[in-house]
Amino acid sequence: MQACLSAPGTEASIKVAEFETLMMNPMPPKVVEGIAAVSRLHKLWEAPDRDKALAEIAPRIQGIATGGGHAKLDGAMMSRFPNLKIVSSFGVGYDHIDAAWAGQHGVIVTNTPDVLNDEVADTTMGLILCAVRQLPQADRFVREGKWLKGAFPLTASLRGRTLGILGLGRIGVTIARRAEAFGMKVIYHSRRPRHEEPYPYFPTLVGMARACDILVAITPGGPETKHLINAEVLEALGPNGVFINVARGSVCDEQALIAALRDRKILTAGLDVFADEPNAPKELLEMDHVVLLPHVGSGTNHTRDAMGQLVVDNIAAFIRNGAPLTPVAETPWPAAGAS
Repeated sequence: MQACLSAPGTEASIKVAEFETLMMNPMPPKVVEGIAAVSRLHKLWEAPDRDKALAEIAPRIQGIATGGGHAKLDGAMMSRFPNLKIVSSFGVGYDHIDAAWAGQHGVIVTNTPDVLNDEVADTTMGLILCAVRQLPQADRFVREGKWLKGAFPLTASLRGRTLGILGLGRIGVTIARRAEAFGMKVIYHSRRPRHEEPYPYFPTLVGMARACDILVAITPGGPETKHLINAEVLEALGPNGVFINVARGSVCDEQALIAALRDRKILTAGLDVFADEPNAPKELLEMDHVVLLPHVGSGTNHTRDAMGQLVVDNIAAFIRNGAPLTPVAETPWPAAGAS
């Protein structure tokens, strides 16, 4: 017996064999193979003429699998698919998708939360240690033979520091737990207080920046959070301050950050994300007292496999019973298995 899809709130019934998914750019093999096993998969990057291929298959596409921030899906693009029902995105951030437009037009958007919390938190702590203790610089010091000429300079310390978290979501809480294990006091600023958490809440970002000396950004990207980290916030963080960005490059005004680092208004920074990836600003590349990573917050085999599987599972669950596993807030939908 052939399975069918009955989406909640609709009268549509779609045979699984007729469900067609578009993948615009290459994704991990686990995702490609998994989606191909549950639907008819179209790999747009293999088409000799992408525009011609899109025009031909667009009316039949019901699902889109997307690989993250470099593959933009705005309303204009999604409107090219009149039967689009679900966009399954690889990654917890989904600012590359116009989720508000999707919600207004009955398209569900899913992401991959929770499975990467620990990995991103580990990367954050690594960045903090590397930035404060200048560990990559110490590595270069040995490799370049400078140790033969004298000792590596003394560095700042984690002792007695307060960690301020911008965005106390699931990853933010995981970072907080690790910071406590390092003996740091934790405070936070978010859109609203989380009364179930024991950390002091600051209603303004500037106020939190004044009260901490390590500021970690782990808030979603998008227009609402663009340049939250600005010159005023960095000034408040102070000359002993450390800025860590594991959120999105858009969250920070990079020119303000460059100026603050250049003028020593803050001590150092550890950055895993940039405004125009993979292009990091030349000014930052030339600074020896900052630590730069190529957006590897969740970049392990274990976690990327789990993220990829969740991309597949969201589409499979939607095909099976019309209820994806992890819909985003802008496109609320009954969870799989919900009555």
